Amino acid sequence: MLSLDMPKSPSSHDIGQASRILVVEDEDLIREMLVVSLEEEGYKVVTAADGRTALTFLQNAELTTNEFPFDLIILDLMLPQVNGLDLCRLLRHQGNPVPVLIVSAKDSETDRVLGLEVGADDYITKPFSMRELIARCRALLRRQRMGDWLQQSVLQYKDIILSSQECRVLVRGEEASLSPKEFRLLELFMSYPRRVWSREQLIDQVWGADFVGDTKTVDVHIRWLREKLERDPGQPEYIITVRGFGYRFG
Repeated sequence: MLSLDMPKSPSSHDIGQASRILVVEDEDLIREMLVVSLEEEGYKVVTAADGRTALTFLQNAELTTNEFPFDLIILDLMLPQVNGLDLCRLLRHQGNPVPVLIVSAKDSETDRVLGLEVGADDYITKPFSMRELIARCRALLRRQRMGDWLQQSVLQYKDIILSSQECRVLVRGEEASLSPKEFRLLELFMSYPRRVWSREQLIDQVWGADFVGDTKTVDVHIRWLREKLERDPGQPEYIITVRGFGYRFG
């Protein structure tokens, strides 16, 4: 029913390591393969073999925690007792925004449209490639994570999101590890896009008026920042050098 081309294990910063997934699938082989593949990717996985078990589990879980316990649900449509469409419809009726990936043998356009219309975020048909399913899970989790960030007070420029309250930065959906000075530089740049800053102005804003040292420290920190933000640090698209003046963002 599915291809066994297993994806490579992710690096330590992969988004899946902190994500919790509920797999609702009545076919034992597919359910077991999903568990093995997802756990190898670093996800925490809980399973249900029928719709009523999944529904009971979700209702009980919500009673014992202040937040929804899953970051993603992988949901078969043709389930015993309570079908996948009704589960998805109920979640959306309750206002639950958890991403739902439908996995189904129903492959007609009508079935896919119906699944998406009742609130699913994505739809993949059986047989499927495990590598493709993992990629779709990552995309849904990344989208959800970025949506959560956008609900906070944040700065965003293209695919860079900065949260001042949490001192965190997302670059193309992945968290970037910045030093305090790098973070302050980026925050300043993103607060005033396209403004040109001289090295002296950046020193004053980020290091403070009491800084004693060479202004070339700015160039060093800009280089480090580009290495963490730019696809090609040699051809930067975010932090631009304005020759004879300094730097600008965007």
